[in-house]
Amino acid sequence: MINYLTHQLNLFLMKKNVILLIIILLAGVNEGFSQQFIKGKLQDDEEKPLLFANVLLYKAKDSTLFKATITDTLGVYEFENVPQNSYYLNISFMGYKNYRSNNFEIAENQNLQIPIIQLKNEETITGVTVVAKKAFVERRIDRTIINPDALISNAGVSTLEVLEKAPGVQIDENGGIKLKGKAGVTVFIDDKPTYMSADALTSYLRGLPSNAIESIELMSNPPAKYDAAGSGGVINIKIKKNTEIGFNGGINLSYRQGVYARTSNSINLNYRINKLNIFANGSFNINNQFQDLDIERNYLQPNGTINAQFKQNSFIRTKVNTKSLRLGMDYYISKKATLGFVVNGFANDRRDVTNNNASLINASQQVDSLNKGVSNGGRKWINGGLNLNYSRKMNKGKELSANLDYIQYQADINQNLKNDVFLGNGNLKSKDELLGKLPATINIGTAKVDYTNPIKNGKIEIGAKTSFVDAKNTAEFSNKINENIIKNDVLTNYFDYKENINAAYVNLAKEYKKFSIQAGLRLENTNISGLQYGNLLQKDSSFSRNYTNLFPTLYLGYKLDTLDKNQLGFSYGRRINRPNYQDLNPFSYPLDRFTIYAGNPFLVPTFSNSLEISHTYKNKITTALEYSFTKDVITETIEFQGVLFFSRPNNIGKQNAISLSMNGSFTPTKWWTMQLYGEAIYTNFSSVIYGQRLENEGKYFVGNVVNQFSLGKGWTAELSGNFTSPAYSAQFVTLPVGQMGASLQKKILKEKGNLKLNFTDILYTFRPGGDIKALEQATANFKSLLDTRTLIVSFSYNFRKGKLLKPRQIGGSDEEKKRINAG
Repeated sequence: MINYLTHQLNLFLMKKNVILLIIILLAGVNEGFSQQFIKGKLQDDEEKPLLFANVLLYKAKDSTLFKATITDTLGVYEFENVPQNSYYLNISFMGYKNYRSNNFEIAENQNLQIPIIQLKNEETITGVTVVAKKAFVERRIDRTIINPDALISNAGVSTLEVLEKAPGVQIDENGGIKLKGKAGVTVFIDDKPTYMSADALTSYLRGLPSNAIESIELMSNPPAKYDAAGSGGVINIKIKKNTEIGFNGGINLSYRQGVYARTSNSINLNYRINKLNIFANGSFNINNQFQDLDIERNYLQPNGTINAQFKQNSFIRTKVNTKSLRLGMDYYISKKATLGFVVNGFANDRRDVTNNNASLINASQQVDSLNKGVSNGGRKWINGGLNLNYSRKMNKGKELSANLDYIQYQADINQNLKNDVFLGNGNLKSKDELLGKLPATINIGTAKVDYTNPIKNGKIEIGAKTSFVDAKNTAEFSNKINENIIKNDVLTNYFDYKENINAAYVNLAKEYKKFSIQAGLRLENTNISGLQYGNLLQKDSSFSRNYTNLFPTLYLGYKLDTLDKNQLGFSYGRRINRPNYQDLNPFSYPLDRFTIYAGNPFLVPTFSNSLEISHTYKNKITTALEYSFTKDVITETIEFQGVLFFSRPNNIGKQNAISLSMNGSFTPTKWWTMQLYGEAIYTNFSSVIYGQRLENEGKYFVGNVVNQFSLGKGWTAELSGNFTSPAYSAQFVTLPVGQMGASLQKKILKEKGNLKLNFTDILYTFRPGGDIKALEQATANFKSLLDTRTLIVSFSYNFRKGKLLKPRQIGGSDEEKKRINAG
């Protein structure tokens, strides 16, 4: 019966008009659930909205806490499903006096709009001014939220560097992202998948300035609303967007000096009046850096003695220019309906020059040959996207939203690899030059609809999505011999990849006095095909796969006391990690004379299951124990063939991981705030790779600390550090790495501007490296030095011209402001 139902739902999802049909069906859902609510808004004494203030709703009879919430970006708060009773509000916000309202009554079937409440500033305490701010880390039932602006050391750095400080996130030297020790993390921008390759995503995050980010959501077990892709979880990056009345904006400038200079600059603008809201974000970044990489490979005889050695130093000089632009508009059709669009794009121009010096050494430690190579590569990624969105609030809190997206990526990649080979005595043996052109075009179309229906003390969410990907990759290689260009049919390749994913989900959230539950189920149907065109040396080859899977999620919460000091949590989720479409391309291309990258058309999806038990104390200290089991892990694997070193993605049998983590926020004094994170991880990888048995397991530790100090008169300072002990991942055992940073900030220009000084990796200790295991009669290790010790000077300024404008008064403005805006 279950198979029959799954088959029927799969057929339904495959129809061309699936999204339109679901919208029509959802719009006509019976509006039978009753709901009462209390709404209001907080402002300061300048009539500016107060963001993220704590609003508590108490029962007047016995002063027991009924519900708690925080204000949104417009200062608005709302309590839903409030039964008939007598209540009062207690409101607190750092830097302002606490507020307690008078008692008020809620009658049956009554909705209450509370007049605007203005909080008053606290007096200065012993020369130290308390400044209202968001916490760096916030905890929710299904995610952890990071607020980059809460740390002054985030000024002038990239989004990738902000992620390095996030609890449970590890970034390797190549920009690879892990969450709680697990790879396969999917990155979303404004709740939408990026659909980028790992390399393109790393370049994008390195070019995205931290001051353009509103928040970052970490979800090791995302709810059913999100795509099931990403066995390591989801990281959702939310871009800043202002919806205040009038003309508002901000500018951010920074200069960074390490061995090489870098700069990061952005501007955010917003204009809203009457029914129209227009916004724009732009950034321009120049990133100059280097990697000094040492590689050693030992070729062994059957008895384990060294037969030969390979030693190489690669100095990689990288220059990246990134420009991005995001334009959008929301039109408020009525008090309950919004239509919007967003146009965005970025251009990433990267140049890499690598100087390789390699030696082949025989068993007698004599140099057999020397190789001097220069690799000159250029990569231009151009992305453009269009989003159309519609949202509507219906009776009794119901809401419908729909999104249509079209995205195109174009890559122009060139590679020029020159090699001079010398004998051990220094005489020239041979010269060769390889020329490569690797253009790529990726077209992506998606459509999705989401519907929310409140019920008593909870809500039901349902939705559907379909996506189409069409990727075309070309690799044209030629050898240059005596000024003659000869096509290389061994490396030349043309590859087309198509993908269609259809999905539907349902999610239920319900709250009781002490107990809360959220459960979801997502169904995804995947259809993929690939075609590699042949040439004179090889025939055409193709593959196609179709599969349908279910992905359940469950979250439980329990309050151990009436004051919410102690809360227990539990979560379970199943995830999938599909192969990257570039990784399925079977073509090979050289990174240098001795290192070859190759794709793998035989990759299969990775499936993972994870469970977590957590305890939270006073919403400040969270301890969590997590276990995950992953099958067919997709990861980089290494194989020796003679002196050639092949790097390709492959499926590793299974991974078991257990982690115990603690995340806490402490205030030792009124002027000192400390954020601590520590995690102990045990991981085990077990597989057979290229005929070699892999058993890579061990325990390692990850920790970071951020100290913030309020110095008075607009001055604040920060001291931070992070450390990762030797870690175990697939074939790799990495060296311990860590770094320390310090920052100083001064508010200027009537507190509308900030001047910041940031010193990163002060002790120059971030030096990644490691060993490679399970190699056939060989060992290998690597270590590198990066341009991480830098000094950053940054300036930011925010302006607000809303008081100069006179928008027409529109009834029900709170309804407008709380609607879902385009992302």
